[in-house]
This record gives sequence, C-alpha cells and structure tokens, in this order.
Amino acid sequence: MNRVLLLATTTGYQTRMFAEAASRLGVEVIYATDRCDQLDDPWRDHAIPVRFHEEWRSVDSVLKAIEARPVNAVLAVGDRPTVMAAYVSRLLGLPGHPPEAAAASRDKRLTRDKLKAAALPTPSYITVPIGVDAQSLLERIKFPVVVKPTVLSGSRGVIRADDPLSFATAFDRVRRLLTSTGVRELRDPEADVVQIEEYVPGLEYAIEAVIDNGRLRTLAIFDKPDPLEGPFFEETIYVTPSRATAATLKQIEHAVADAASALGLHHGPIHAECRVNDRGVCVLEVAARPIGGLCAKALRFEHGGMAIGFEEFLLRHAMGDPMRHWRREGRASAVMMIPIPRNGVYRRVDGVEFAQQVDGVDDVQITAKPDQQLLMLPEGASYLGFIFASGETPGEAERAVRDAHARLKFTIDPLLPIAS
Repeated sequence: MNRVLLLATTTGYQTRMFAEAASRLGVEVIYATDRCDQLDDPWRDHAIPVRFHEEWRSVDSVLKAIEARPVNAVLAVGDRPTVMAAYVSRLLGLPGHPPEAAAASRDKRLTRDKLKAAALPTPSYITVPIGVDAQSLLERIKFPVVVKPTVLSGSRGVIRADDPLSFATAFDRVRRLLTSTGVRELRDPEADVVQIEEYVPGLEYAIEAVIDNGRLRTLAIFDKPDPLEGPFFEETIYVTPSRATAATLKQIEHAVADAASALGLHHGPIHAECRVNDRGVCVLEVAARPIGGLCAKALRFEHGGMAIGFEEFLLRHAMGDPMRHWRREGRASAVMMIPIPRNGVYRRVDGVEFAQQVDGVDDVQITAKPDQQLLMLPEGASYLGFIFASGETPGEAERAVRDAHARLKFTIDPLLPIAS
C-alpha cells in the first residue's frame, strides 16, 4: 500500500481533510503530531508522538516507527513541522525541501537575510532581544515600521508603529506575547527576539504553488481585498483568481520564484505572501508548506472530467503523480476567515441558516466552541469560523462571503476580571 507520512502540530481540520482525501485514493496516512507521549493514543489515530523543539530525537522516533511501514512521501501541515519533515525526507531519500531551506523559510530573520543576500527586494530590518529598551532603538529605525516576532505565524504579534509612542507600545505588547505561557510552551529559542522592519505599503497577495525539482508552478494567486495597513494585520478574505493585471501577475510569479530559489526551496508545496506597489513586488515570506486550516477548501482542481480538492492534489503530487494537466477550477472562489470582533467568551452564533442561503455561498463552518475564550489579534491565534463561496467572477464570490457574514450575529460575553 502507498503510505504518506503527515507531520502536523495537532490533529485538526486540515489533517482530517488529508485523511478523507487519502481514503479516496486508497493511501494510508501515518501521522506524527506534537502530543503527549504518555497517553495511550488519545485521538485513536495511531499517531507517532513528536516534539518539534526536540528535532533530532523526534526524527529518530519517526524513523524507527515507520521501519515496518515504509512511506512513499512526506508532507507537513503548519509551520513548525516543516523542518522535521524536511529532515525525514532527506534521510529517507524522498523528494522534499532541504532542511536548511525549510528552517530559513519559517524564521522571519533568516528569510530577510537570504533575500537580502540574493539582492532581492526586502524591507530593511533589525532583530533585537526582547529585553532591550525600546527607546534605545529609535536612532536605528525610520517610521513607519512593523514590530513582529520571528517565529509566530498568521499575523500573530505583528503591529505597525508610526511614531515613538506607538513603537514603545507595540514593542511592549509583542514582548508580553512572547513571554506568555502559550508561546513559552513552544520552547523555541527564537521566541527571545523581536524583529523591527520597514513597513511596505501596497496591495497584498497570497500565492499557492508547488515546486517540482526547483521549478515553480503557480496554482492560485489570491487577492486580499481588505486593506492590510495596520496597526494590526488580520487577514479576512481571500479571492481567486486575482483581479490584478496580467503583467502584475507575471511579476508576482517571477518574484516568488526568485525568493523560493534564494531560500533554497526545491520540491513540495509553498505558500507565499507579497506586496505590490509602484516600486514592484516585495515578497514578505515563502513558507515550505501549503495554505493552512480550512482555507484550502477554496481550492479545487480539474482534469479529464474529474475534480479533486487541494489535499488530494498535494497527496498525488507528493507521491510523484504527474500533475501538470490539473488546473484550478474555472469558477472564482472566496473564503472569509471570520474575524473575532472583541475579546471575550464565545456563547453562540445566530443566522447561520440565513447566511447559507446567500446566492453563491457554498458553506459556512463555525469552528469556535461554546465557552471558548476568544482573543483578537495581535495576541489571538484563531478565527470564529470560515465562509466559502463561488461565482462566475471574483467580485461575485467576494460579495457572497461579505453578504453571508452580515447575516451572522455572534454572542460573545466579556471576560470577567480575576479577583486578587
């Protein structure tokens, strides 16, 4: 039987979608996830327990666990598993991204270093310890700037500052996030530094692609129609195909290909973010993994009268199937990551059935759970749910998710103060 090793931080939405796609293909998925190794298979998925902060020990555990069940391919879901997945692929002699490239792609400082060394457009930046006095840095920066952690993803901890006061506030906020219990539990040494970089204006795009032995193949370019100008950078809507001009799309593809090459990425899925302004294309990041969470449901591919989801596309690609004839479906699609409007305790949502009746809406999935504590960005790391829509044009798909969102009413109770 064909087998795929899937490394993931948890058994979540996307891992289940991979499992469903693998079942359709007759492929066995072996999971390796960051979980307690003292519990007896709590999720009943027979996953190999790993610790992403104990890389070599975990790699060894994975290799021993799959000795009796050899795998044909290795995939990673999320940022943290990408480096371990790259090491496992190399040691098994399977195609994949080099470990050094995967490590550079998930670290904002290393990414900037690599792009700068390749003479590619990249914002100026400095990286400093979290304990430094913010006021002492003012002579080294030019406003506006963006203050960010080097290791967190999804715009978490990313804050724009336009003057000394907002800079001091942003720096302190990022410092408190990095010293919080949740981040400290990651045991990542890069959690002790903060990056301050030049703010890059312009329209932002997301690019989904695969690299075939060093050659980039773009699968989709997403518009991000909501302005991402700060002070926080919460992503809400992705729409594809992009409405940018053909010339701009070509520039984006070339810029992402150059950035991926500079990082050393060689084979497998990538997810990139860039900004376009009158100076050209500035690539912000190239991750050695596919788009995260449920957003992948916005991508479907067609060939020879068949249609498949993104997870099946990635499984086929990882196992070496020829995928050059598969193209993204002809209809436009959009996904809204439903933002958290305020901090508090989630109670319920009303209007889901009315949102699902909006013309063009394919699905509304609420992922927040009753009594769950919610945090907005920049501290938060989740959404209330997702809205998916399709249409003949990108504009139709975008309007559908916006109209559906307007029909939802969330009840979020305020957090109660803790008595001293």
